Amino acid sequence: MGDLKNRQRYTTSLDNELVEKLKKLSEKTKIAQSKLLDEAIELVLKKYGKPDK
Repeated sequence: MGDLKNRQRYTTSLDNELVEKLKKLSEKTKIAQSKLLDEAIELVLKKYGKPDK
């Protein structure tokens, strides 16, 4: 498996339609699903504000 030095495993469940759309977007763009999810989470944090540490 790749370098996970700066990564953490996180398990959750997602809406089936979102998973299919994510897979298709990943295939179309050749961007790993994990990278797309990173970007999506960053956008949500930017929208709602990053939580204090």
